[in-house]
Amino acid sequence: MKRLFTPLIAMLAIAPIGAANADAFPDRPISVTVAYSPGGATDFQARIVTMVAAKEEYLGQPVVIINKPGAGGKVGWNHFASKAKTNGYEMAAYNVPHFIAQSIKFKTKYNIDNLEPVGNWGADPAVFVVSKDSPYNTMADVVKFSKANPGKLTVSGAGLYVGHHIAFLQVQKGTGVEMKYVPHKGGAPALKSVLGGQVMAGINNLSDAYRSRDSLKILGVADLKRDTDFLPGVPTFKEQGYDVDDSSVNFRGIMVRKGTPKEVVDFLSARIPEMFKNKRVAKQMKNGGSPVRVLDRTQVMEMWKARQVVLSELLKDL
Repeated sequence: MKRLFTPLIAMLAIAPIGAANADAFPDRPISVTVAYSPGGATDFQARIVTMVAAKEEYLGQPVVIINKPGAGGKVGWNHFASKAKTNGYEMAAYNVPHFIAQSIKFKTKYNIDNLEPVGNWGADPAVFVVSKDSPYNTMADVVKFSKANPGKLTVSGAGLYVGHHIAFLQVQKGTGVEMKYVPHKGGAPALKSVLGGQVMAGINNLSDAYRSRDSLKILGVADLKRDTDFLPGVPTFKEQGYDVDDSSVNFRGIMVRKGTPKEVVDFLSARIPEMFKNKRVAKQMKNGGSPVRVLDRTQVMEMWKARQVVLSELLKDL
């Protein structure tokens, strides 16, 4: 039988995948790149918030998590911003202030102008932690030691100019003491170094610290108010007299590359925030000590722009 090959078929054959199949999107599994190690807060939460993706009311296809850790997220985000396809089938988890601060301080392939958010699932404050057998029971104890021993207190974090590092710089400035920051490849290895005694303290995500709370002492929260859901007994730094605000709070969500077809972005933006609100997802996030803050695409774009301004100013002085 002779194959029919019309100009229209020829046009569809060479059209970009996203444009040609926009009405059928998605018709196969979708990947989400996580720029941090397996087991850390972003990885842990990304797997929870996407676990119902295959339901027809959400994406109708499963989501596969791909970890590309390194350099506090730079390895994964540089790869995503330069290599990922713009057809909606390759998405990535974002962390703010991380990728914004890094794009300000370093020469990166990513910034708020070449990435497109589709929804935010949470906002995770940074906390200051020490191991359970540490001699420090309060931030005042930490400050007292650091005043007597400048630069001796080692503090782990998930990389350079991520939320942990920004919180560290603010804590150091707010307390007026010198400490030593030790960057790691992600929150999970950073926390392990506290638990294993390789460092004397750490700044980590509230959610990671909460899940390891039986092995830690959590001394302060880098936010404007206490977390009443998970750590009601832990004071903020401001409550303790140290000028540390909420600039390091870790907003997490999902994004695509600029150039993704509008109809695909619109589809994802309509479905993904609703997926984050799923009752099963909410229950699992609460069980994991993970604060939820769902924002739609418009709200995330506004948050990105606002954080760009705040961080540009903040990082001049840190």
